[in-house]
Amino acid sequence: MNTSYIPGPDVSIQVDSVSKFFGSPHKSSSVHALDDVSLTVTKGEVFGLLGPNGAGKTTLVKILLGLVTQSSGNASIRGIDTRKFEARKPIGFLAENHRFPGFLTGAQLLMYYGQLSGVDRSYIKKRIPVLLDQVNMAKWANTRIKKYSKGMMQRLGLAQALINDPDVVFLDEPTDGVDPVGRLEIRRILNWLGDQGTTVFLNSHLLSEVEQVCDRVAILNNGAVLAEGSISDLTKTTTGTYTISVAGSANIPQSLQTVLGEIQDRSSSGIVRFNPAISDRESLNQLIDSLRAHAVPIESISRVRRSLEDSFIDLLDSPVD
Repeated sequence: MNTSYIPGPDVSIQVDSVSKFFGSPHKSSSVHALDDVSLTVTKGEVFGLLGPNGAGKTTLVKILLGLVTQSSGNASIRGIDTRKFEARKPIGFLAENHRFPGFLTGAQLLMYYGQLSGVDRSYIKKRIPVLLDQVNMAKWANTRIKKYSKGMMQRLGLAQALINDPDVVFLDEPTDGVDPVGRLEIRRILNWLGDQGTTVFLNSHLLSEVEQVCDRVAILNNGAVLAEGSISDLTKTTTGTYTISVAGSANIPQSLQTVLGEIQDRSSSGIVRFNPAISDRESLNQLIDSLRAHAVPIESISRVRRSLEDSFIDLLDSPVD
């Protein structure tokens, strides 16, 4: 085992060249679920793990939770090898499609999970009302779970994942099946957790949700990391960051046509749209001055904003080197 890497005090999750085979790696029937995956998540980050079905996300999460052992490489939680039982103590977890006993109340469920986590009963009693208030479930503390809505179940699940006051929380599709108001509430809770210094590791297919709440993301495909970085880094445009529409293109000199680039769209009324390869305001102002100097009517100027979904699809469609 490679012990040359020692995570720093602000590193919550460290994955170092982790690979996972199911079956013999030398047989054609083996499944190569993860291939040399490395990533780092720091304290207080809300980190998103993205990828299509079969990308290896579930396998990676199971390794971090200590449920599956990697074939090679190292993984740690707060500096403790995930293969050791001690690594599970600072962890909270909310599974996708979780099921709670309907005959219990919300408060009873939290007491049950707190005791399963080895938390002192007197501490749990004090923590339950605080958590239920934080997830906006205080008034349903003594209501049986079978009467909860989907959104209420998700918020109770978040409280369950936090009952042991974890350093790191793993959440699998926390907003799945939740209405817009419920999603907004869950986003608020996730932001609050990050502000409190709790590390959130989010696994979700809802890219719009990830884009709104995560500080950084990693994109997996075929067991390998395609990209890792902040939302702003991953959504940067490869061309220009501005769209310019002008009334016709006949009066544009060749020197300006080179700057404007190819015509992106032409409307029936003669409006022509360009996406020039410029990204800074000074270059944009120079281009505007040049268009005006040549009497080219400017109809509109807008910033190009790529979504995380756009970048995600482009990365998956990109040829592998």
